[in-house]
Amino acid sequence: MQHNDLKHYVLVGATSAMAQQCARLWVSKQPARLTLVGRDAAKLQAIADDLRVRSPQSVVSVLTADFATADGIAQCVQTCVQQAPIDVALVAHGVLSDQAVCEQDLHACAQLLNINGVSPVLFAEAMVHAMLQAGGGTLAVIGSVAGDRGRKSNYVYGAAKGLVDRYLQGLQHRLAHSPVRVVRIKPGPTDTPMTADLKAQGDRKSTRLN
Repeated sequence: MQHNDLKHYVLVGATSAMAQQCARLWVSKQPARLTLVGRDAAKLQAIADDLRVRSPQSVVSVLTADFATADGIAQCVQTCVQQAPIDVALVAHGVLSDQAVCEQDLHACAQLLNINGVSPVLFAEAMVHAMLQAGGGTLAVIGSVAGDRGRKSNYVYGAAKGLVDRYLQGLQHRLAHSPVRVVRIKPGPTDTPMTADLKAQGDRKSTRLN
């Protein structure tokens, strides 16, 4: 298979456990072109090396990006498109916020609302724009059931995910008759490094009850 024939997957937040599993699944089916986008160059490179071993015919590149500004996100997507038109984009980044910290520190609150809400929306908008120009593609965004309603234990995180959910609903409506597909992914509680602290808290509670 020629490199020009490879399907191009862009994974935003490629160091997340879910994104890594998706990448492994895609290359297990057939060789692909993968662009791994993140903020930690060393972690991205380690993931890329693993994928190249799993699929020597795949083309894997890494791209560090500024997730916090519109200019940084626009530049990131432009760089991805320069490599090849984007067939599938997965937006998978986020940070599980510390609600107590957000209640006491407005700067922390703003940062977490931005990285969990505004940033995924801006990536999605930029990806869709590129796909429409190219004539098609699929955008998948990982959200959360935490955005379905407010809870005192995580309402800052939930509010950010609620923003993403409402945005994607509107985007799906807008693109319903276009060649671009938008997929909302809302997993429930999932055992990943992001939720390790919650799992540990649950184990401690269980121990106290026994």
